[in-house]
Amino acid sequence: MDLGEFQIPGNSDPNQKTSHLSLDIGGSLIKLVYFSTNDGDDDDELGRLGKESVGVSNGNRSFPVLKGRLHFSKFETCKINDCLDFIQTKQLHIGGCQRLGALPIEKTIIKATGGGAYKYADLFKEKLGICLDKEDEMDCLVAGANFLLKAVHQEAFTYLDGKKEFVQIDHNDLYPYLLVNIGSGVSMIKVEGDGKFERVSGTNVGGGTFWGLGRLLTKCKSFDELLQISHQGNNRVIDMLVGDIYGGTDYSKVGLSSTTIASSFGKTISDKKELQDYRPEDIARSLLRMISNNIGQIAYLNALRFGLKRIFFGGFFIRGHAYTMDTIAVAVDFWSKGEAKAMFLRHEGFLGALGAFMSYEKHGLDDSMIHHLTQKFPMSSLVGDKICSPLNGELNDNESIECSVYAS
Repeated sequence: MDLGEFQIPGNSDPNQKTSHLSLDIGGSLIKLVYFSTNDGDDDDELGRLGKESVGVSNGNRSFPVLKGRLHFSKFETCKINDCLDFIQTKQLHIGGCQRLGALPIEKTIIKATGGGAYKYADLFKEKLGICLDKEDEMDCLVAGANFLLKAVHQEAFTYLDGKKEFVQIDHNDLYPYLLVNIGSGVSMIKVEGDGKFERVSGTNVGGGTFWGLGRLLTKCKSFDELLQISHQGNNRVIDMLVGDIYGGTDYSKVGLSSTTIASSFGKTISDKKELQDYRPEDIARSLLRMISNNIGQIAYLNALRFGLKRIFFGGFFIRGHAYTMDTIAVAVDFWSKGEAKAMFLRHEGFLGALGAFMSYEKHGLDDSMIHHLTQKFPMSSLVGDKICSPLNGELNDNESIECSVYAS
């Protein structure tokens, strides 16, 4: 697929509101991506652009242009009915494809990936009258990542020592790279090109572990609440450090500083305290650090195994959270002795949903494509020609990618 070209179903009437939907239904979260020519904000300049069309030429052929946005949203999988209500209210499922030769009640299909595409297929058909056309999860993750890295401006960035820097991606030197997708569990994928990849490793200690153990230990009611309280935590109350073992000094012979964690949760062994004696904030901080550090280390070891210098981290475990990214980045930097860098993605949690969105091209709708993509940010985030994103907090549901769609 050429840079900037992206196959999606179009609408021959550019004045008609168009929306399209793809789903990534995971064990913890449901991620949605959909295209719309009208987000309902008539007073916004970009909103007005969404209703306009102009004639453009592509070789010997001309197409109308639909200007709109790709939107991103998410729901907890355990609250799937909220997701169904959202789709129903916005009528997102109306823009589905038509499967040739299918019965009338089975004609509308929506692209979906993840285990939930199988688990909840009957529910979507019962509640919304749509069929989920299932795409392979790994195929979608890689397709989504490749597309973002090639087509979206300032998508990838590094985060180390509190500094966030966007990375310029050389499209001719993108491959190979390691994609580390942190969902409920973790998959590590060696990507060698479009459609060329291999899942080389993974771990069952991921976002589901953080949320599951955190829920048991802190009584937090949601993943976001657990992540939020970690901001106020101090992991040194819970973790045993090298300095705790060596009387406050470094273990310099092997390159370990006194502040290096020797044992996650290790300090609780000698403390004569019960669970209720520890602050939930400190427990959350220690748990987040333990899992993030572990993922960073395993990721680098796999990159080393295959001689990969680039490691991209995605998945909703990260959530643009500064402490999470910093911990992962420090782990990669430490174990690689500064030779490898952890890189993160702005649309980290939507790789699978984007990949499913891209798979609509398999239906032969070749005349429709996203021709140009520009990142939409709140005006307050623009400083000169640089984009300054919040250091804490994930991609907001109301952020989107502005794009132009050539419609057949």
